[in-house]
Amino acid sequence: MNCVVFGAGAWGTAMAIHLHRQGHTVTLVPRRLEQALAISDCRENRDYLPGHAIDDSMQIGLEPAPALMDADLVFLACPSKGLSELLARIVPAAKTARPRMAVSLIKGLDQTTLRRPSEMIAEAFPGTPVATLSGPSNADEVARGLPTAMVLAAERDDNLLREVQSAVSGPTLRVYTSSDLAGVEIGGTIKNVYAVGAGLCDGLGLGSNAKAALLTRGLQEMIRVGQAVGGRIETFLGLGGVGDLMATAHGPWSRNRSLGEELATDAPGTLASLARRKEAVEGHRATETLTRLAKAKGIDAPILFCLHDIMYAGLDPRAGVTALMTRDLRSEA
Repeated sequence: MNCVVFGAGAWGTAMAIHLHRQGHTVTLVPRRLEQALAISDCRENRDYLPGHAIDDSMQIGLEPAPALMDADLVFLACPSKGLSELLARIVPAAKTARPRMAVSLIKGLDQTTLRRPSEMIAEAFPGTPVATLSGPSNADEVARGLPTAMVLAAERDDNLLREVQSAVSGPTLRVYTSSDLAGVEIGGTIKNVYAVGAGLCDGLGLGSNAKAALLTRGLQEMIRVGQAVGGRIETFLGLGGVGDLMATAHGPWSRNRSLGEELATDAPGTLASLARRKEAVEGHRATETLTRLAKAKGIDAPILFCLHDIMYAGLDPRAGVTALMTRDLRSEA
């Protein structure tokens, strides 16, 4: 297929490399002109995914219109906060484009409207089916061709979704399908929050027991929040939920887990430095958006709310842990 990947961060670049390895025609379209020229010149994304060669036959796009002209599959890979800007740039060309499917690689909600990425992408590509590809998928490992499994979700698990599943799957990346689009998107968003919490446990030296308890109870919160937006329980027990959570909470490469570790020792300085970081830390923004969503729907999510208070209200991390441990006793079920 003719595949276009918008966004040349680590994940967008890794997906472009994987799709090219599958034999597809691939165009990678960076957000900035200077980044596109740099990648074209050295055939490597030295800013976001160094060490991985980009084949000479992969096209590096400069503008959306030529890239979209004959596209079969469009992948959107950017931080959640940059999706509105990316879509605004694409919309004029998207009006005349006729891709078979648009696939979100984005994990997060719009900070203003709390909309999911697929909802925003559907507006930009009217009449085009929209899916999300999510799960435990470190960019460096995917680019290296290490074994990975993910879930491709759309509102309908039909022949088109299975055709895209086949196109994306290969010897190093196994893709499952799901019709729970909302559940997979919420799972991919909220797991970043609990990964920050896992890092906080590590940074505070709370031990394996505490980290396991936080992730287990965090999974219960994930299910409650996910069900409130129409997600299904089995989704959060799969790759798009607990699978993604395990990788992000334990991976040494995880920026969300690392943020939690830093918060344990230097919360004010850590949060102040977020805006200066080259790569996005989605767990920080997701904590704020999901707290608003949970409170609006009356969902009990004490771990989520505690992490929100640590990141946004100056709560001392150890005081937050004490508050969680001394809540009213209850049944686990």
